[in-house]
Amino acid sequence: MMIQFEKAQYRHALPQLKGGIFLADGGLETTLVFEDGLDLPCFAAFPLLDTDSGRTTLRGYFARYLAIAARNGVGFVLDTPTWRANIDWGAKLGYDAAALDSINRDAVAFIADLRAHLANAGQPIVLSAVIGPRGDGYVAGTEMSVTEAEHYHSAQVESFVATAADMISAITMTNVPEATGIVRAAKAAKMPVVISFTVETDGKLPSGTNLGAAIEAVDAATGNYPAYFMINCAHPTHFENVLKGKWVNRIGGIRANASTKSHAELDAATSLDAGNPQELGQQYRALRRLLPRATVLGGCCGTDHRHVEHICHACAA
Repeated sequence: MMIQFEKAQYRHALPQLKGGIFLADGGLETTLVFEDGLDLPCFAAFPLLDTDSGRTTLRGYFARYLAIAARNGVGFVLDTPTWRANIDWGAKLGYDAAALDSINRDAVAFIADLRAHLANAGQPIVLSAVIGPRGDGYVAGTEMSVTEAEHYHSAQVESFVATAADMISAITMTNVPEATGIVRAAKAAKMPVVISFTVETDGKLPSGTNLGAAIEAVDAATGNYPAYFMINCAHPTHFENVLKGKWVNRIGGIRANASTKSHAELDAATSLDAGNPQELGQQYRALRRLLPRATVLGGCCGTDHRHVEHICHACAA
């Protein structure tokens, strides 16, 4: 049964913009596949919401991270498991437009219920409705125009608007036009939006665009509408050397990979490379000196609650 929606708490004033530390979870899909042994067709976690057992798994997964935030007295940005819940990926998994609308809304209701029942010692828990790329997050693929991207992603944006979601997070963006289209869709819906770009080992987007140029281009095309930008699905060593310029002040979060491997190497991997959680924490500490406005700290591929706890301890010290 779908949970009754509550009113958005922070949509008009995101608390992470005021500073401090807000944790996020780690690599949801890699944890479920490699650590929990689940089969996730198309690397999609959202179908788990359709079963009681899937919901129990997701609840246990997120509870570990929320407990870390509570123990350390920091905020949390709680993401929906909807990275693949768009039209193309949904069709491959047997979800039509109506089913996708329902499950995107229910995903927000699910995390709203987590917030209601897993208190965070008085610290804010921000509900983040996740949008993923139309194609593969590891490769640029065929780029849509900005107008096409706005139209394509509007369906998921519209599903989220009527929920308790405080913001939209577009995760693992590989190119500027798609990111710009998502921002325009969110702006039309009057929803706060965050764009998280991924980069290759050279610090450039899979499309070949420099990270700084990509951020500046999206800002220029949308009147600086994004609340902030993030970097995800890349190891700190892949992008630390390009963090130079005024644009770094637009980066409000990091969700790095545990592994130093390239996207191509990770895509071909048959086992999990969890890297070194303690070392990753120290690398985040160093990154925050370069990114003074990065308040949201989580993980991506290969990371789990251990990595996030080390990140928290290193950056809160």
